[in-house]
Amino acid sequence: MGLLARFGHQVVAAVGAADALVAAVADHGPDIVVTDVRMPPGFQDEGLRAAVRLRGERPALPVLVLSQYVQRAYVSDLLDSGDGTGVGYLLKDRVGQVEEFVDALAEVAAGGTVVDPEVVRQLLRRRRDPLERLSPREREVLALIAEGRSNAAIARELVVSEAAVGKHIGSILTKLDLPPATETHRRVLAVLAYLRG
Repeated sequence: MGLLARFGHQVVAAVGAADALVAAVADHGPDIVVTDVRMPPGFQDEGLRAAVRLRGERPALPVLVLSQYVQRAYVSDLLDSGDGTGVGYLLKDRVGQVEEFVDALAEVAAGGTVVDPEVVRQLLRRRRDPLERLSPREREVLALIAEGRSNAAIARELVVSEAAVGKHIGSILTKLDLPPATETHRRVLAVLAYLRG
């Protein structure tokens, strides 16, 4: 809590159980919820299930979930909740850098989607390739988008021009038949389609 206050955030409630989390959100109407996957009473996935429930009740509520491991059972439900924006799932060992955590918090609070690259990898590993219309290069580009890479970073990784990356992204968005929206929102929808597939 002191860390958040140091970066200008006000903590309206700190709770130790999933039911208390749901009640605190009802009482305080926070701008964002940060929760651990494991909470009392069972220390299994209560916090993640509470986050999914909160997003079901309040689709626009930004939620950032922290975990020691990837809890596959409800990650997809969390990422599918609301319109897929304002949601984050980070592994605690990757949040060691305070600035990275604060940046992720701001991104989710602003409606962005932040998913730990390891979460992306594990979700993709257990799924068959659902995006058969995409070429191998387009799937590569989409996987890098899912890791949060910018067009410039993707271009560097694949040793192509940014214009080529832009063309691949345009093709991906068209092939996935995504509804008209802002470019950023369509990228998020493309990543969610990839993770769900």
